[in-house]
Amino acid sequence: MNIILIGPPGAGKGTQAETLVKGRNMVQLSTGDMLRAARTSGTEMGNMVAGVMDRGELVTDEIVIGLIEEQLTTADAAGGFIFDGFPRTLAQADALSDLLEKVGQKLDTVIQLEVNDEILVDRIVGRAAEAVAAGKEARADDNAESLKIRLMAYYKDTSPLIGYYYAKGQLQQVDGLGTIDGVGADIADALGKVG
Repeated sequence: MNIILIGPPGAGKGTQAETLVKGRNMVQLSTGDMLRAARTSGTEMGNMVAGVMDRGELVTDEIVIGLIEEQLTTADAAGGFIFDGFPRTLAQADALSDLLEKVGQKLDTVIQLEVNDEILVDRIVGRAAEAVAAGKEARADDNAESLKIRLMAYYKDTSPLIGYYYAKGQLQQVDGLGTIDGVGADIADALGKVG
């Protein structure tokens, strides 16, 4: 089963993807992780990524799609793939659809983690405070101002995907503000509806 987890920053996509990887033998395709791994891989694609990143340029959709294609055709993913952080735009959604068709796979469903922005900001700021109280370093972007900037980018670029996947009949919505286990159970129910 191939799925996309979509939702604003801090909604819990990474946490839920981790649960799916462990519980369903899925492979999480995080664009950030793939870019970091490619950069040090020494492959032709990796050298291309390193060059782009070293110049301080943004990695193109074409490169990201190339990395995803590598994973789709080489990774052992008996349980399927979780797309995390991709697609972020309508153009990327179309490119992913074309790629899946090219490699003989399909997208089974898109899980949208719905959250209330004010509660989300409180959650992220609280997460930073808990880290500091525990003597750990908080993420640099775990503050209200950074989160508001990241939310604006999400609503501008990524939220159109919600309508896109809804129109294709692939969108399922889950309340992302429950407990980790509760949200995980709701995602499992949503995946059960797909088969």
